[in-house]
Amino acid sequence: MELVRGLYNLRPEHRGCAATIGNFDGVHLGHQSVLAQLVEQGRERRLPVTLVTFEPQPREYFAPDFAPSRLTRFREKLEALQHCGIDRVVCLHFDDRLASLEPQQFIQRILLDGLDVKYLVVGDDFRYGRARTGNFEMLQAAGREHGFPVNNTHTFCVGPERVSSTRIREALQQGDLSGAAAMLGRPYWMSGRVAHGDKRGRTIGYPTANIFLHRNSVPVAGVFAVEMHGIDEQALHGVANVGNRPTVDGNQSLLEVHLFDFDRDIYGHHVQVSFLKKLRAEQKFDSFDLLKQQIHVDAQQARDFFSQLQA
Repeated sequence: MELVRGLYNLRPEHRGCAATIGNFDGVHLGHQSVLAQLVEQGRERRLPVTLVTFEPQPREYFAPDFAPSRLTRFREKLEALQHCGIDRVVCLHFDDRLASLEPQQFIQRILLDGLDVKYLVVGDDFRYGRARTGNFEMLQAAGREHGFPVNNTHTFCVGPERVSSTRIREALQQGDLSGAAAMLGRPYWMSGRVAHGDKRGRTIGYPTANIFLHRNSVPVAGVFAVEMHGIDEQALHGVANVGNRPTVDGNQSLLEVHLFDFDRDIYGHHVQVSFLKKLRAEQKFDSFDLLKQQIHVDAQQARDFFSQLQA
C-alpha cells in the first residue's frame, strides 16, 4: 500500500482510480464494507483503489478543544488499512487553504486534476468545500458531466443501529469492550513504541512497558486485561493502565503494560496492545503502598480472565 502525502506529490501514474474520501477513524466494519465494495469495483474496472483522507481531521482543525477522541492515530489507521486491499492512501493536509476551497474547486483540483477519478463512493452525508457547502448531489452532477459513477455507502448495522465511530467511542467510554469489538471486527487496540519511563513499577515487582500515546485525548481510560502483539509470534498477556497516573502526579497520557511471566528488554519495539476486558476505572490512591496492593489485585483479575478464556 502506497502513501502519498499532499496533492503536490501526486504523479501521472496516480491518475485514474476508484476512490473514496473520508476520515475512516477506527476502520470499523462499516468502513470495511465500503472498502470491500470499492475494491470490488476497482478490480472490475482494472483501476487502482485510492483512499483520500485528511490530517488533521477537519473537526480537529476547526474546533481542536471539542473534537472527539480518535479511535486511531494516523499510523494506526494505515496499519488497519493494510488488510483492506487498498492500493494507495492520499493524505491531504487540512488547513485554511483546503478548507476555503469552493465545492467546485474541491472537485476540480482533487478529484479531476489530481486523481482523475473514474469511480467514486462516499457517504451521502459527505460534506466538503468552504463552510461544508458541497454535497453528494454536486458530486453526482460532476460525475455525470465528467463520466465517472458516484455511489453512496451502504448502511452497515450491528444490532439495530448503524455502526459508526461515535458508537464505538461511546462503547469504549462505557467499558463495553465486547460491544466495541463487535463493531470494529476486532478487539480495540492502540500501538506505539516502548519507551523508558520513571521505572517505579519495577521497584514493586511490576515492571511496565511504557507507551506514550501522543494524543490530545484518549478513547479509553482505566485498567484492562490486554494482549501485546509485535514481540513474539504469540500474543503476550498482561494488565495495563491507560491514563495520567494521578497517584504519582502524572501529566500526560500513557499506556503502561505489565506483561505476565516476561523479563526481556523490549525498549524501542513498536507494539500493538489489544484491550480485552476493563477491570476498573483509573483512580488516585492516598499512598504508593495502596497503589501497589491494588496493582496486585488487578494483575490477579487479569490472570483469572485469561485462564477463563483458555479453559
